[in-house]
Amino acid sequence: MTSLNGTTSFLFMGDSLVADNNWQLRIPFCKVYNCAVSGSTAQDVLDSLPEIAGRVPMPAAVLLMVGTNDILAERYAFVDTIRKIIVQVSTIFPSAEVIITSLLPMKLPFLAEDTISRLNDHIEAVTIQTGCCYLDVHKKFLQSKDIDLFQEDGVHLTARAYEIWTRTLLEHVSLLIEND
Repeated sequence: MTSLNGTTSFLFMGDSLVADNNWQLRIPFCKVYNCAVSGSTAQDVLDSLPEIAGRVPMPAAVLLMVGTNDILAERYAFVDTIRKIIVQVSTIFPSAEVIITSLLPMKLPFLAEDTISRLNDHIEAVTIQTGCCYLDVHKKFLQSKDIDLFQEDGVHLTARAYEIWTRTLLEHVSLLIEND
């Protein structure tokens, strides 16, 4: 993975699940650009790419997690927009490792039990087709014995959930560095 002036930098994009975490505090050895915006849909992230490109220097890695607000609005055809984001990010930041995080489990009464898993299968297929990395945090959350991962709304995360997500990301990044 490349670095900026000797310091590895990460660009984070997505919705409130990404925006609400202090990634810089959790990953202090890297420069973090958190460009996630609460309420963003996949289309919002796609539309924001020109602005982000104008203010963020070349990162070593770009992490994207988006789709939660699309699901909350019961719009499930956003995976193709994720593909478009990947293509544009790869063009804007050609040396960056693009990491797509799975959708996270949600506890919503209108959501069929297998919806997130099926959408994640499609997202993973897009990552394979586009040559970027897929980070399966969904599976880590399901395997966790910790029941305190979600706030009362069943969507937003607790500090413990962010610890699991960060650890999963850092394990993945260390494997990427090893394989370089």
